[in-house]
Amino acid sequence: MLKLEALKKDAQVRGILPDDIVRIAQVEPVGEHAVTVIYKDSQGNLGGQMLIRTDEARLERAQAGRPWAFDADGADFKLALEAYRISQAALFDPMMAVHSANVEPLPHQIAAVYEAMLPKQPLRFVLADDPGAGKTIMAGLLMRELLMRADARRILIVSPGGLTEQWQDELLEKFDLRFEIFSREKQEQSAAGNYFEEQDRLICRLDQLSRNTDFQDKLCNTEWDLIIVDEAHKLSATYSGNKVSETKRFKFGKQLSAIARHLLLMTATPHNGKEADFQIWLSLLDGDRFYGKFREGTHKVDVSDMMRRMVKEELLKFDGTPLFPERRAYTANYELSSLEASLYEQVTTYVREEMNRADKLDGKKRNTIGFALTQLQRRLASSPEAIYQSLKRRRKRLDARLEETKLIAKGQAVQAGKGAANGQGHQVAETLGEYSVKKKKLELPEDFDELDEELSAEDYERFAEQVVDQATAAETIPELEAEILILSDLERQAKQLVESGNDKKCEQLSSLLQDQPELFTADGRPYNELIASWSAIVAASYETGSRGEQIGLGL
Repeated sequence: MLKLEALKKDAQVRGILPDDIVRIAQVEPVGEHAVTVIYKDSQGNLGGQMLIRTDEARLERAQAGRPWAFDADGADFKLALEAYRISQAALFDPMMAVHSANVEPLPHQIAAVYEAMLPKQPLRFVLADDPGAGKTIMAGLLMRELLMRADARRILIVSPGGLTEQWQDELLEKFDLRFEIFSREKQEQSAAGNYFEEQDRLICRLDQLSRNTDFQDKLCNTEWDLIIVDEAHKLSATYSGNKVSETKRFKFGKQLSAIARHLLLMTATPHNGKEADFQIWLSLLDGDRFYGKFREGTHKVDVSDMMRRMVKEELLKFDGTPLFPERRAYTANYELSSLEASLYEQVTTYVREEMNRADKLDGKKRNTIGFALTQLQRRLASSPEAIYQSLKRRRKRLDARLEETKLIAKGQAVQAGKGAANGQGHQVAETLGEYSVKKKKLELPEDFDELDEELSAEDYERFAEQVVDQATAAETIPELEAEILILSDLERQAKQLVESGNDKKCEQLSSLLQDQPELFTADGRPYNELIASWSAIVAASYETGSRGEQIGLGL
């Protein structure tokens, strides 16, 4: 507190101006309880003000510091300077994301981001390194760099359903990037009616969007600086004659390409062996360059400017040593026993004949039966127990279908007989064989083979089991009866094989796991827990005689 009488010329006073110290230039009394002061502020500007007794409470004498003094706290100054340096680091440090992320990137990852992708404006690129190369880390480094360089704000990641949480966790843990995962519930709760507009960093499930036109319409009303598609080979299209057959995923991929400035496709399998399909897929990145049907030998293209692929053998550490140990694969041959060979031949013949019959049916039913027979072949190659259980279930299901069809046929015959007796002109069937087998609605979705990413392993296996048990090419009762007789004989052979204990595949596996010296250390211990676990399972199965279907399927 400073009295009015203490205000003298050249006095330093705080409180006349907020957050500033003024120097008094002149004081003129106005009665006993007020004065008029002329002052100069810290910037040298003159001002005037009348002060009264009640203003004394906010006045105090002060010493004005120099405008650019270096008398602040050193630790605070260093902290502020470091914060400013980090905010401007991307202008001077070409690899700032590497230094600020919680990862230690490998040489091929740094090369992919800073040599192959960042220089491209706009980025339309395929990252196709082998599995295990760390494509997620490369994508995270790219995002960090684009964000720090103010080249990206809105980022969308599209991945298979089972990988969305993994993307979210790794980006937060390794790069401190927070992403939301799109869901139907979040869209319904969106205040603006479009959740894609509300979020700048979003992760979406591929099939959830590719199968929902409402979500696609909302997404297409937004724009994104960077879109990353994981497992991008699923956005496939093929040529059927001279016509392109586009899947829903491929059509969705074209929509993503239209709303993205930077588009990065990530996959370990970019090429399916067909150059025409590969170039259709690349049209997602450049529709003009890859327009039209590929013709062998006329317009093969060099895609090295828009795709990078490195196999595991090429990946190195900073010291030049291989990142992955050398991989050596050997085929373990074994001979089937006479019982196994006989069953294999009989089941293969059954599958081949049923396939031939299925080829004469319409497209959807043919595909369903083909899938069922293919699954049956897999069980045959799995284990005797697996094929035995599958044959037994299939025979029982078809037996039940046959009884149901006969019952329906008898009822129809009775109704037709009554109609003929009443003069309605219906003809009575001479035999039950003229009645068709009762149809089962087991048509496979067009993209059933791709649904395993959305379904759990148990749900997928349950649906496949249902198809294997019930799909049949039989059209009439005699045809179904003939197929059941074949299945009964195959089931008998399979049961005989299971009871005999002959399982050459399991014996060969047991020998590899327990007798192969390469799998053990010098003191006789397995190299890893997986080998030890499988050795224990196989040994236990031999001791108890329980080489069951589940173990067989695992082999």
